[in-house]
Amino acid sequence: MEAKSPQVPDPSQPKGGEGRSPGKLAWQRFRRDRTGVLSAYIVVFFFVIALGAPLIAMVYGKNPYETYGQDIPGLLNGFAYPIKPNGGISSDFWFGIEPQLGRDVFTFLLYGIRTSLLIAAAATLLVTVVGVVVGITAGYLGGKTDYLIGRIIDILLSFPSTLFFIAFMPVVYGLFVAPDDEIPTSLRAICLILVLAGFGWASMARLLRGQVLALREREFVEAAKVTGASPSRVIFKELLPNLWTPILIQATLALPAFVTAEAGLAFLGVGIIDPTPDWGVMIQRGASFYTDDITFMLFPGISMIIFVLAFNLLGDSVRDALDPKSKR
Repeated sequence: MEAKSPQVPDPSQPKGGEGRSPGKLAWQRFRRDRTGVLSAYIVVFFFVIALGAPLIAMVYGKNPYETYGQDIPGLLNGFAYPIKPNGGISSDFWFGIEPQLGRDVFTFLLYGIRTSLLIAAAATLLVTVVGVVVGITAGYLGGKTDYLIGRIIDILLSFPSTLFFIAFMPVVYGLFVAPDDEIPTSLRAICLILVLAGFGWASMARLLRGQVLALREREFVEAAKVTGASPSRVIFKELLPNLWTPILIQATLALPAFVTAEAGLAFLGVGIIDPTPDWGVMIQRGASFYTDDITFMLFPGISMIIFVLAFNLLGDSVRDALDPKSKR
């Protein structure tokens, strides 16, 4: 029989990992990271809970505003604490009921997660947009524009943000509502988003400014300029595709920081306030009862720790997947 000649591999066909896009390679690295995948599932679960809170509450048959303990006899004792052990946990009240008012803890937590995550997500989105625009503008234009924006960033980063939030939030509310009028919850949420974003974009803008300063001297950017490409084309076609990694990493690290900042402001009474469900409101209320009944503080505290930890681990995994050199 005539021997078959060995097949010569076609050099035009990619071998192994060759030919795959950076996005696909990053996705494969991320899928191999069990911690990152588990963290992603946890984060998605929390966002599904937040978005589906009204539907879940409707199926559950309760709402976060009704005072069941006061309306239904036998739930609270003479000291306004749940009669049943473990905060009144039962088949009717899965996470128990709140001392004094007797609200359902499960639905209050569902809506609290919804409030906190929506505010933090909106602030993160706004921070990302402003940080990208300002950072790229400063780095690309340079000169006096870069100097001016750089000084503004330095000033913002020098503020003690938590103390400034506490002092500045009443001033922001006073711009829209008279001192004797009640502040609507929607206005509180909008002001929180604006203030968090107003002081949160500086770190992202500084990072992107440095990245653009390094990229604008590269050969491919200079070649685009020589061919007559407009500034917008250079930014969107040459610079921005090389900035997605730091943008995504900064965004994943900013959201959990905004969750804790929003909850802290609510705990201090300058953010979302009772009776609006919120993570910080629940922890603030629970702090008043934890010596006699820790259950009401336990659920919001543990859930917040799980979410923030999962999102921080997810941010680390995303960074390692997009930039393997950063992995220690």
